[in-house]
Amino acid sequence: MEAACFGAPIIQIHPTRRCNLRCLHCYSFSAPEERDQLRSDVLDALLTDAAALGYKVASFSGGEPVLYTDLGRLLRRSKDLGLRTTVTTNGMLLDDQRMAMLTGCTDVLAISLDGVPKSHNRMRASDVAFERMQANLDRVRASGIAFGFIFTLTQYNVDEMDWAAGFAVEQGARLFQIHPLEEVGRASELLAGSRPDEMESAFAYLEAERLRQTYGERLFVQLDIFHRELVRQFPARFYAEEAWPQDAQLADLITPLVVEADGNVVPMGYGFARQFGLGSIAETRLRDIAPEWIRLRYPSFRRLCRDVYAEACTPTEMPFLNWHELMGTRSAEVRASMGQAAAD
Repeated sequence: MEAACFGAPIIQIHPTRRCNLRCLHCYSFSAPEERDQLRSDVLDALLTDAAALGYKVASFSGGEPVLYTDLGRLLRRSKDLGLRTTVTTNGMLLDDQRMAMLTGCTDVLAISLDGVPKSHNRMRASDVAFERMQANLDRVRASGIAFGFIFTLTQYNVDEMDWAAGFAVEQGARLFQIHPLEEVGRASELLAGSRPDEMESAFAYLEAERLRQTYGERLFVQLDIFHRELVRQFPARFYAEEAWPQDAQLADLITPLVVEADGNVVPMGYGFARQFGLGSIAETRLRDIAPEWIRLRYPSFRRLCRDVYAEACTPTEMPFLNWHELMGTRSAEVRASMGQAAAD
């Protein structure tokens, strides 16, 4: 699981919105009753095109991706195309059959962890979410799949990072990814005011560094919060340069590229404003919509990046930010202003 701005180009695929849980912080409103999903032949074509366009990692999320019937075949197809694979799961459904499906074709298994058991269960809206996830970790270890945990940072749980990282090491995980809550999807309704503010982000930044010092090479600690000075020094990594290579492949121009369960393809993150999107792979191949997007919409996406970059480089009391959240927020504001202009 590489950080989006610094790792290999990622195609992030949400094949279904069906999930065994109804988590409070779900960005896609996934739930047991949801049935939105993409046809497997559409995803076959997507993987073929993504590899040809320069993507190196196929990341499957959800919904709960292990509920997607053809997940194993798509993972094997990804490997045949030379792609690394990651699967993000809540870990509750990893029985023998599903672990067999993942084994041999999954490079990294990322398991959700939202704090101590009580906090995890509250966020997952389930009294047994943590216990059932933990009970499956023996199977995960036995599979030989490299695995890690994704910790959702809120305004109230930075003090639980130490416990969660210790749990990860005890279980044999090699990755501990700290991702700040973003108030989108269900979180916008149920967790308003719970996203970490700048002060909490600063505490998380310091705690992440302490965890790196504590665990060293035993645990890779990834924090999805950036220091503004880092942003300022590397504009190209945040798509903020004025020009870009005109012969660049799609993967050179945007990562992650996100495929939603209805087929819509957007840059950066699930739910990103549609006016910056590529279109729908349910209707047209990615290889066919990519050139038109680069020609017609990519310049406006780069302008958005430059505007957000300028905002991110503005000195503030606390020099930390969630780049992807800021991008999503500003894209939504552009969408709203365009809608207002059309109404006027």
